[in-house]
Amino acid sequence: MGLSYINNPLRGRRPVFELFSCPSCPSKATGSPRRNWTLKSQRQNVRPHHHSSLFALTDDNPSLDILGVLDTEFDDPNIDRNEALVGVLEDDSPYPEVRSAVANTDDPTIPVGTLRAWVMGLFWAIIVPGLNQFFFFRYPSVTIMGIVAQLLAFPMGRLWAKIVPTWKIFGVSLNPGPFTIKEHVLVTIMATVGYQSAYATDVVAVQRVYYNQIFNFSYQWMMVISTQMIGFSVGGIMRRFLVQPPSMIWPTNLVTCALFNTLHSQQYAGIGTRGGISRERFFAIVFFGGICWYFVPGYLFQALSYFTWVCWIAPDNVVINQLFGYETGLGMSLITFDWAQITYIISPLSTPWWAEANVMGGFVIFFWILAPIIYYTNTWYAKYMPMSSRTSYDNTGASYNVSQILTPDGTFNMTAYQEYSPLFLSTTFAIAYGLSFASITATITHALLFFRKQIWVQSRRSIHEQPDVHARLMSRYPQVPEWWYAIVFMTMFIFGIICIEVWPTQFPVWGFVLSLIIAFVYIIPVGMIQAITNQQIGLNVITELIVGYLLPGRPLAMMMFKTWGYITMAQALQFASDFKLGHYMKIPPRTMFWAQIVASIIAGTVQLGVQSWMFTNIPDMCAPDQKDGFICPSTQVFGTASIIWGVIGPQRQFSSGQVYHGLVWFFIIGVLCPLAAWLVSLKWPHSFIRFPVIFNGTAYIPPASAVNYVTWGTVGFIFQYVIRRRHFSWWTKYNYVLSAALDSGLACSIVLIFFCLQFPKNGTIGLNSIQKWWGNTVFLNTADAKGTPLWTVNGTFGCVFWTHAS
Repeated sequence: MGLSYINNPLRGRRPVFELFSCPSCPSKATGSPRRNWTLKSQRQNVRPHHHSSLFALTDDNPSLDILGVLDTEFDDPNIDRNEALVGVLEDDSPYPEVRSAVANTDDPTIPVGTLRAWVMGLFWAIIVPGLNQFFFFRYPSVTIMGIVAQLLAFPMGRLWAKIVPTWKIFGVSLNPGPFTIKEHVLVTIMATVGYQSAYATDVVAVQRVYYNQIFNFSYQWMMVISTQMIGFSVGGIMRRFLVQPPSMIWPTNLVTCALFNTLHSQQYAGIGTRGGISRERFFAIVFFGGICWYFVPGYLFQALSYFTWVCWIAPDNVVINQLFGYETGLGMSLITFDWAQITYIISPLSTPWWAEANVMGGFVIFFWILAPIIYYTNTWYAKYMPMSSRTSYDNTGASYNVSQILTPDGTFNMTAYQEYSPLFLSTTFAIAYGLSFASITATITHALLFFRKQIWVQSRRSIHEQPDVHARLMSRYPQVPEWWYAIVFMTMFIFGIICIEVWPTQFPVWGFVLSLIIAFVYIIPVGMIQAITNQQIGLNVITELIVGYLLPGRPLAMMMFKTWGYITMAQALQFASDFKLGHYMKIPPRTMFWAQIVASIIAGTVQLGVQSWMFTNIPDMCAPDQKDGFICPSTQVFGTASIIWGVIGPQRQFSSGQVYHGLVWFFIIGVLCPLAAWLVSLKWPHSFIRFPVIFNGTAYIPPASAVNYVTWGTVGFIFQYVIRRRHFSWWTKYNYVLSAALDSGLACSIVLIFFCLQFPKNGTIGLNSIQKWWGNTVFLNTADAKGTPLWTVNGTFGCVFWTHAS
């Protein structure tokens, strides 16, 4: 067989095949109609016989139409032409990542929406969101991740299949037989669709704690359900852009799919033929090893988590601690032994290496080069504050006390503000704002330049026409009509208007509409970037900025605008991700639709009920000295943001003459950089520079710090570049299983540590022994952990007569 070669900068030198179809050849398909292929060298002069045809990519033959994946629709950095052709050869996904985690077959007779699946799904849709809401207001806290429900649902389903009788009630079987993988997927989706605290519950909490506003449960319920479900309706409508195309791989879902297939011992071609231990045994070893190991950096020897070894040598040297520290420094110590730190952003084993390279490039440029320049030149009076911090400061170097600039009724006091201090940010915090501005404009520019063809093609293409085996398999099932999603949207829109108009929110309807327009504009470009890179561009900062200028002095209106503007998009993408998981695992779309709707409504209602009970029955709720630790840290951050953006306003931070006015230039930078990247791509088509990823990749700073990025990038380089390139068969078989096992072990270990060692006795277990030994305190006794600035404030810093916006 003759071969020719191309060079790919990320994957090395690989053969290129030319394919010829042979319809008369016998097919080996096991799951979907396919053609067999014979390989011909590109360098051979082949004379096709009467039933051979050159691999034709035409609209008349959508099952062969991978041309859109390869080059005509948009330049996809994840695609490798040769690997794509291998996928077509095997009637599988053009992406090896997908082939290794997702089966290319389907059995439509496998039970899905059984009574067992619904009962288990509703059980977890109550338990997981309820517990997470309870601990959401506590510090220290724990979040029960979706992967915990995924793991626990498996033995629960097996036990149900073993002990529940096979009776039927009204024709519905209590026990339809063995617990199936599709039932497991449905249960997991219902458990995770609303497992995190709903964003709007923080609005309700801030109203109560900061502004003494206690509106009734009807207001709370309609706002929470509206903010959650509008995103669902929009995500459903946008699925033709974000779910059905094969290029929208949603890398995180591949870890979940690998875990499902491992638990259910599924075998499929994409795993490969590599020998060695089975994926099931590999998962078990890593899973239990991960549970045991996290007890070391997570409880027994926490210095292994914050392994700032250079700072331990010189704990009082401020410059050394700023460069090598992990908490308020730049993280040049490079090492941690804690998977929780490495995977804080997202698993490095699921994100494509080219995307990780973009993120790390942005981190080095902006936080290892630009940040020290800004800091050590004392730009923005930076030397009076820690180099990296999630706290805002006043002109004495203390944390900004927002209560000093409020009147007794919670409104802005201009006189007190002028007498107190402007607000100052640490260097990395300020840079993070600038990068957020750049990512907002870069996303739109990038979408217009790089995604316009795919958006246009997908707007006219049905699921039957998708050039992908998974789309063709899913086309067998009845699709969800878009008018179903439209009804959900209109209902939730009405709920939103009722909340705004019936209660005194000071939020105009036009502001509500504008917030939704912002979300709608960004859903497709942000969703495409996330589906390709694992990175989501957040709209929280831009929505705060817009509403701060449009509706100054209205903190509740600011919070509502931010919630509908930001969470509508975020929820739409969360649901789109779940749609893709169902797409990969072949869950009927209409079953998915009802499961997601019911689970979302139940989760939001349970969270509000738990929150209401807590504020009614727990004394001193959200007080800084609450005896049981229910100090509401997230509510404090949310409330402070409502004051900074809704009361003080962005005009006193970013307008002309203000301290951080220079950051608005990042908007222009965000427009121009993707244009430069596009021009470069015309000359070098395989360039993988993506500025939205560069600008937004470090968006977790703060609260993330350098340790989370440096180690994340290092692990990603090892597995997604070195091992993938040199040991591809090992990577194909084990990579996503390894990620699932490490994540699962970590999640279970965190829960065990919290409930066994931290929650009992209010965290006093081992207070005078294990908690105080050197390995749990050495990293705390450094200038890095203490947040020591380079210069000591003598009185105040900044201008004596500082300007302010009226």
